[in-house]
Amino acid sequence: MFDTAIPLFGALPGGPEMLIILLIIVLLFGANKLPKLARSTGQAMGEFKKGREEIEEELQEMEGTSDSSTDDTASSTTTSTSTQTNNEATEQSSN
Repeated sequence: MFDTAIPLFGALPGGPEMLIILLIIVLLFGANKLPKLARSTGQAMGEFKKGREEIEEELQEMEGTSDSSTDDTASSTTTSTSTQTNNEATEQSSN
């Protein structure tokens, strides 16, 4: 149907463009701060990944809990309905 793909952000930078971008970054931050910047970026990415995994685990636990609680609710509803029916039958037979 569609033979050509239109890039969302335009063309990605290649070799010469990447060198210019890296040079600008070195000029802005300085060579001494680049390792600290890279380290803090890596730590932030690690924290983000850990938080995402924790949220995914909680969602999976909630899905498992909601399935079992639905089953529990259905069985308790059936039990209470049968108890009410038995109580009504007992009252009618005693009258």
